[in-house]
Amino acid sequence: MESSSKEITHNFPPFFKVYKEGRVERYEIWETAKAGDDPITGVQTKDVVVVQESGLKARIFIPKIDGPHQKLPLLIHYHGGGFCLGSAFGTRTKKFLTSIVSRAKIIAISIDYSLAPEHPLPTAYIDSWTALQWVATHSDGRGPEPWINDHADLQRVFLTGESAGANIAHYVAVQAGVTRLAGLKVEGLLIVHPFFGGKEPDLMYKFMCPTSSGCDDEPKLNPAVDPNLKSIVGERMLVCVAEKDWLRNRGVAYFETLQRAGKVELFETDGEGHCFHLFNPDSEKAEPLLQKMIHFINQ
Repeated sequence: MESSSKEITHNFPPFFKVYKEGRVERYEIWETAKAGDDPITGVQTKDVVVVQESGLKARIFIPKIDGPHQKLPLLIHYHGGGFCLGSAFGTRTKKFLTSIVSRAKIIAISIDYSLAPEHPLPTAYIDSWTALQWVATHSDGRGPEPWINDHADLQRVFLTGESAGANIAHYVAVQAGVTRLAGLKVEGLLIVHPFFGGKEPDLMYKFMCPTSSGCDDEPKLNPAVDPNLKSIVGERMLVCVAEKDWLRNRGVAYFETLQRAGKVELFETDGEGHCFHLFNPDSEKAEPLLQKMIHFINQ
């Protein structure tokens, strides 16, 4: 029993390893932060339950409101972490969204989708799509969350995510178009350092998603082969890449694919790596990237 508990059957550093008896061990546990008021920016946060049955949750960020009838654009965020790490309640997510909410004067909601491999893909995609449908139930002002009812302009919705979260944001945008989701209007997509696989078969993705080939014939890994791509919602699109990111070329290829589907802009950060603005938010190059995001939302 002791020997089997130490035997590793699958190992995907720096993400996770799986032992023979099924136990999953992550190489890193990302720090979380409690909801509450930010004394510097005045941004308030609170956690909400999106689906009671599954326990799907989200965190809402709201800036100082000027009046009871003020409506602000809504940014729906999907965090990164290779589909297996991270949280809507993480310290990195909170710092990033607090900054963008206070400066862009928007409301944001970060979706805490279920993580693989304990919850195999496509569970994260399903959770994220379910959350967008939940947001749409507030269109008549009688949804379950007062902050969205009272202050979110559901005709000005933006979808965003970084890394795996950018992959999810893209998927949700396509689903919204295919199903013609009513109740909200997606004005823009903000895709940051997106994960869309690599040139070689992605064994970790295939392990997390047993129904996937892990190859370029999988639309979730290669949007160019998705027959539903033409249905993607979003009048404007911004794709952000980083020069030293190993996913940079796939991000550029995604941008080039989107050029055939609508209005899209590419923003590249020189000399930086994957999601540097989250891991090192005080870096010199993080501020121009943040400003670009804010401008994209407010233009």
